[in-house]
Amino acid sequence: MNGDKRDSLVELIVGAAYEVSNVLGCGFLEKVYSRALLSELTMRGVSAKTEVAFPVHYKGHCAGHYMADLVVESSMIVELKCVECFTNQHLAQCINYLKAPGLRLGLLINFQKPRIEWRRVFHSRSSPFIHGRKPISGGTTGPPSPQE
Repeated sequence: MNGDKRDSLVELIVGAAYEVSNVLGCGFLEKVYSRALLSELTMRGVSAKTEVAFPVHYKGHCAGHYMADLVVESSMIVELKCVECFTNQHLAQCINYLKAPGLRLGLLINFQKPRIEWRRVFHSRSSPFIHGRKPISGGTTGPPSPQE
């Protein structure tokens, strides 16, 4: 996916998330926002699926599966949260979710407050990072140090 198409898709997803937030407000569980966002994206003509299972491999064997909140256009993972603020743990979770299926772009969207908070997360083998944002909670956005 080229940069322009990727940016357009991000704008579309974030716009849909704002619409969901405006209509529902805050205070619901993630599952409610996931279903509402799926519905809003579908109304906007965007292909999306909820609770998509991806295998996690360890040395050639399946060590388990994880369920992505949303996969949009088969190319972007959207992780929804209802938390006071994003933490490095949320970022690490999103990066790991990108690694399993080999995707490069994800969005973290937080519906906890009246106005959504969102972050674009890229993953490459050399350096995962949050696009255009400083590190969350004073942590780093690169790979963990050997001490971690």
